[in-house]
Amino acid sequence: MDKVLLIIQREYLSRVRKKAFLITVFLVPALLLGMYAVMYLLYKNSSEMNSTRVVKVLDDSGIFAGKLKDKKNLKFENLNESLSSAKKGLKKNEDEIILLIPKNYDEPKAVQVLSNKKPSVVTADEIERQMNKIATNNSLVAAGIDTAKLNSIHSSISISAREVTEEGDKDSNIGALYGIGVAGAIMIYLSLFIYGAQVMRGVIEEKTNRIIEVIVSSVKPFQLMLGKIIGVALVSLTQFILWIILSLAVSYIASKNFNAPQSPLLGLIEGLKGVPIGNIVAYFLFYFLTGFLLYSALFAAVGSAVDSETETQQFMFPITMPLLFTYIISVSFLAQNPDSTLGFWLSVIPFTAPVAMMVRIPFGVPEWQLYLSMGLMVVGFISTTWIASRIYRVGILMYGKKASYGELAKWFFYKE
Repeated sequence: MDKVLLIIQREYLSRVRKKAFLITVFLVPALLLGMYAVMYLLYKNSSEMNSTRVVKVLDDSGIFAGKLKDKKNLKFENLNESLSSAKKGLKKNEDEIILLIPKNYDEPKAVQVLSNKKPSVVTADEIERQMNKIATNNSLVAAGIDTAKLNSIHSSISISAREVTEEGDKDSNIGALYGIGVAGAIMIYLSLFIYGAQVMRGVIEEKTNRIIEVIVSSVKPFQLMLGKIIGVALVSLTQFILWIILSLAVSYIASKNFNAPQSPLLGLIEGLKGVPIGNIVAYFLFYFLTGFLLYSALFAAVGSAVDSETETQQFMFPITMPLLFTYIISVSFLAQNPDSTLGFWLSVIPFTAPVAMMVRIPFGVPEWQLYLSMGLMVVGFISTTWIASRIYRVGILMYGKKASYGELAKWFFYKE
């Protein structure tokens, strides 16, 4: 056990002390801060935000003139000069727009907007929205419908989802639950790929440099593989925690000082009121670690079987396919149907459970399903680690021989 702890310590410290690790840790918050700075500068310097665009209306239909309402950065005026003269004026004033409304305004592309500088999508949408509302009201009046009475009975219904529990009714926080589930699934999915590949590359590097021959003389191959996997898992966990802390800090500072729109991350945190976030974090850590141990053992076995990273492709597809399939299904289907039969089976199969269960947990999973899944995850990573270690113990000492699935099977049955 002492040797495994030494390997874990070596793997962890050797990685967190690297410049690449520190750069990566601070890169995500720096990019987030840069995004806020760009948003602030665009907002501050946008001519569309700082200037009022004047829309001169030439209405041949007689329906819209005088009914278009001014907005914060939009002012409507009737065109009091000839069209040719107004067009010449566009060259002198980029903030002016001419709105031409013919009698057949309801025909496709009949209404035209003329300007020297292209209007923004927001401006064009606002003009179109107001015109549609005026035209609709005009049609209702022509049909003998009282629009004032119709508008007065307009309803605005907002649904508040609440969950009935033994402690009383509680807010369901559907949006926050969906965000937590998808975010947890994405984080586990990415970590298994990124850091699992690091384990594989580390094994290949030690094997090709012949360092492994020295290491295995003082430690068993299984201890080496287990120490390497756990060490890299702790590195990835450290990185995720630092990313979350620094990103929250950057989002808070930016929202206060840049006067920028609220960060989706802060919005998600505010929506977590009443959500058992402690339980969710605990389950995340469990599935992250067990899933990482399971997949990293397979990645380590693949790394021990080849002499270069280019030779890994034939073995990678069967390993990554269940994870990729579950990720696609989880984001597109399970988040909408967490209690489905497919969701149950994906959350108890060890190869798919880390991603699928993280989507289901925020919505509530029956305890027996949760315990079954966790038990199978423990059995799964122990079995996978044992199988991978039998391949690993032979493969790390094999050089210059291209491995196949048949060859891996032979290595598995080799006696100590």
